[in-house]
Amino acid sequence: MERAVVIIVDMLTDFVTGALRADRSNKIIQPLRKLVEAARKNGVPVIFSNDAHYPGDFEVVHKWGEHAIKGTPGAEVIPELQPQEGDFIVEKRTYSGFYETGLEPLLRSLYDGEGAKTVILGGLHTNICVRHTSADAFFRGYKIVIPEDGVEAFTKEAHEAGLKYLQEIYNAEITHVDEIIEKFEK
Repeated sequence: MERAVVIIVDMLTDFVTGALRADRSNKIIQPLRKLVEAARKNGVPVIFSNDAHYPGDFEVVHKWGEHAIKGTPGAEVIPELQPQEGDFIVEKRTYSGFYETGLEPLLRSLYDGEGAKTVILGGLHTNICVRHTSADAFFRGYKIVIPEDGVEAFTKEAHEAGLKYLQEIYNAEITHVDEIIEKFEK
């Protein structure tokens, strides 16, 4: 994978055990932990794309209710995936990790200024934030890789529909964490 980055989307307390808990999220914690550790070991940048809402944000007021409010425990990355020194954290206030954030300039600055070319997206939700971040990555010309064992949604149906959409519309490569790690190690 040419100039890859791992982007972990919304693996936050409020999405795993809190206000907007997705019970299915537990099954992706260990695969994501394995992916993040392998990325760090192989010099692949790790970025956390995290909701950090203000109480008046549209998503909070008009759609999902209070969740991942900036500065609260619910907006923190779960302990199993805690960012380490050298990782990057990019806060977002909408579904996309790109919209009005510093993600794009960060991606351009990596690899000694040559920029990232491949984004590996894991986390929550396959059909919402992963999908919208993928859309913006696709529009910017990035290759998109999705480990199907590293993303989840509220329901199996939403997860599977999300994967299908990502593959058909954004040409995402749907794979598995172990296959990604093998490519890191080559």
